[in-house]
Amino acid sequence: MNRKVALSLTLGVLLMAACAPRPEPPEAVPTVDTGVNPEEWVRVPAGEFLFGLHNRRMVLDYDYEIMKTPVTNAQWARFLNQALRDSAARNLIKLSEEGVMAFYPGEPYHGGKHEEKIDAGWYLAYPLHRVGQKVHWEGDSFVVQRGFENHPATFVTYFGAWAYCRYYGYRIPTEAEWEKAARGTDGRPYPWGHEITPAHANYYKSRDPFESLWGGLGETTPVGFYNGQTHLGFHTENAASPYGAYDMAGNVWEWVSDDIEETHQRILKGGSFTDYEIDCRATWRNFAPPEFAGPTVGFRCVREVQEGESAEEP
Repeated sequence: MNRKVALSLTLGVLLMAACAPRPEPPEAVPTVDTGVNPEEWVRVPAGEFLFGLHNRRMVLDYDYEIMKTPVTNAQWARFLNQALRDSAARNLIKLSEEGVMAFYPGEPYHGGKHEEKIDAGWYLAYPLHRVGQKVHWEGDSFVVQRGFENHPATFVTYFGAWAYCRYYGYRIPTEAEWEKAARGTDGRPYPWGHEITPAHANYYKSRDPFESLWGGLGETTPVGFYNGQTHLGFHTENAASPYGAYDMAGNVWEWVSDDIEETHQRILKGGSFTDYEIDCRATWRNFAPPEFAGPTVGFRCVREVQEGESAEEP
């Protein structure tokens, strides 16, 4: 299959998930406290690891920290409200009729056959009024739909993820950083090991309690849901990565900073609640243009090691 066809098919899957009819959520969405704190970070040590489908040996020669979970709706709403009121951030994000816009400094253009120029300017970070969104603009601030506070934030474009990271002094992980955090050093395909079951992750027809509320393509689960505990009568396995990061398989795809060669398409990692088990492998890639916003895409951040703080060790 040539690269152009592959790009079209992969983006098509994302677009179908974004455009598929989404039933209105039930009035009462069960709230689950998983006990996993999305404010925590885990440390990934420097060293060699196996990368990609063919387990190519790679070295990252620095320690770094990655968020324990994807950014949640509560964290995303907090960022939007803080940054929109922060005079120091007026050149970073702003509100428009289209949605929240982020100022992106642009990037080099290599003239690739399928590449579009990304100049410095304002780009969509988070749309307004799309069916399926859980963070809504209500008069003078953003609020989270009740029950979804600790679910992963979705409909955030690459530019929105970049702005979030920039505001707090973080960055979007590289593909190598994301993959090492997800699978460690022993070549396992999934964060917890070599096999996947419905007790490990939220993927298509994995029968989690939230899937039954929507049917069809399902819905996100709270971050850290798959932690070895029983939630809403549903038993889970502890699906943390070797370094203690959760939700690195299933639930939502996550932006990384790398793009596909000769294109402007950004790589996505991890699989989502609309994808099959195979798509949840840590080595698997998806991709989308950086302005894409949909119900199956979220993100997490990385940062330099914070000495003296309580980031978890492996």
